[in-house]
Amino acid sequence: MKINKYFVIAGLCTASLASVTSCKKTSFDELYRDPSKVTETTIEKQFTGILYTYRELVIPTYRNYFVTLAPTIHRYIQTIGWQNSDEQLTPGAAAITDRWERYYQGLAQFREFEKVYNASSESEKKDKKIFYLAAKIFFYDMTQQQVDLHGDIPWSDAGKLSTNGGDYRISYPKYDKATDIYTAMLDDLKSISSELNNISVGAGILTGFKNQDLINSGSIDLWKKYCNSLRLRMLTRVGQTQAFSSRSNQEIADIINNSTLVLDNKDNIQVDIFDIATDINSKGFRDALEGNNNIAGKVMIDDMVTKADPRLPYMFEPGGGANGKYIGLDPSLPSASQAELLINTTANPSKIATYNRSTYSRNQTFPGILMTASEVKFLISEFKSRTGNDADAKASFEEGIKLSIAMQQNLRTKSNNDEVAAPSAPTTEQINKYITNVGWSGNKIQLIAMQKWLHFNIIQSVENWSELRRLDYPILSFRVAPSDRQKTVPVRWNIAQSELSNNSTNYSAVKDQDNVNNKLFWDVN
Repeated sequence: MKINKYFVIAGLCTASLASVTSCKKTSFDELYRDPSKVTETTIEKQFTGILYTYRELVIPTYRNYFVTLAPTIHRYIQTIGWQNSDEQLTPGAAAITDRWERYYQGLAQFREFEKVYNASSESEKKDKKIFYLAAKIFFYDMTQQQVDLHGDIPWSDAGKLSTNGGDYRISYPKYDKATDIYTAMLDDLKSISSELNNISVGAGILTGFKNQDLINSGSIDLWKKYCNSLRLRMLTRVGQTQAFSSRSNQEIADIINNSTLVLDNKDNIQVDIFDIATDINSKGFRDALEGNNNIAGKVMIDDMVTKADPRLPYMFEPGGGANGKYIGLDPSLPSASQAELLINTTANPSKIATYNRSTYSRNQTFPGILMTASEVKFLISEFKSRTGNDADAKASFEEGIKLSIAMQQNLRTKSNNDEVAAPSAPTTEQINKYITNVGWSGNKIQLIAMQKWLHFNIIQSVENWSELRRLDYPILSFRVAPSDRQKTVPVRWNIAQSELSNNSTNYSAVKDQDNVNNKLFWDVN
């Protein structure tokens, strides 16, 4: 059971940040943004510094959604509709650089955390081991996403300027192979899982952990579930590769049979938002989406309408001129035709559906979702299907759908906005009818992939793109101009431009593979 994060934020401003008098962003920046300027810190402060610095990649923020996701991933996987333009499949430098810098800001915080932790006495390290284990789980989640975007990245030597005493000459990081990073993280997560099963945390330390933990409110049980569910996700991601297939099958079977996982929505791993007056809020969601970045795409809308998906009125709202019908924007239309359909005035309201404002863009308490029970159920279903256990695969698949429907209801129930009338809760009959319409026959992997795509939608965008690349469903088509240099959807992002000048010697080792058309190692279909 999670506690009200308002008290967590308050705790950051009192007990743990004694020198800070308010929860202003600048106050956090003074302690966390630039470790090289910090003269005094603690394990507890640095732990929260990692979580806080990565918040931009977790909760719905303006820059992440507007600058990074809207012009790239959301288009590549058609979780939104958009007006076609020239070079629309070429990832922009601003989108790439923004996320690259945010990841490495968080990595620098993690390295400073390691430095502080390793410099502590053996007794303090033992007492506060829970901080170290939790920090690594979350950091590995962020790293997995970064690897899945770029492939090889600077990692094992990155972020060590402070550790190296500020010596820039020895602090330019080499690039680690994506396979090596995955291997290192999977090895460590397996060890962390064992440690969490046997860890003993003193009452005083546990109180401090609860105050500093913005994700699981100090619940060791939830950190166990997060760890094992992350392992399941990563092992599935690499499971079809020759190098990892044997390990993946063995460890996934063990995890499913012998480990605690996120299997209920009450255990979803997420950053909850309780007080929008703090820095942990989703107030930027509105401006990020409603500037034509909340348009419904035709493929998604058609699938949901045809199968009578109960999530439809929670996720989307009909265009003002559509007489209650849900219509998505067709990506095959010329730009001028799309522009006419998107005109939205009082006299001529658009017929094109948008993401539901009260569930999504105007919901200032929309959580930062990291891992859900529905995702875990779909991962289990895929494993059971691939290993010949069709009955269990079907059961997990249907449970995943039900959990996804319930999660959409919960997101709307907890919204602080009611401008769009709340839908009537779907009946058991409607839910079962949808599951029947979806079916469980033919290509089971395609069925699972489609449900992941609908469930992740714009909530877990990087995971959604990774799974679409891995599974190759849904099948999407794009309008391409003859003059476009990039005529197919990218399968990775380029390395940020800053690396070409700031870390040129090490970049040269990966220069030849830095091409948006080069598949990542796990993309074997």
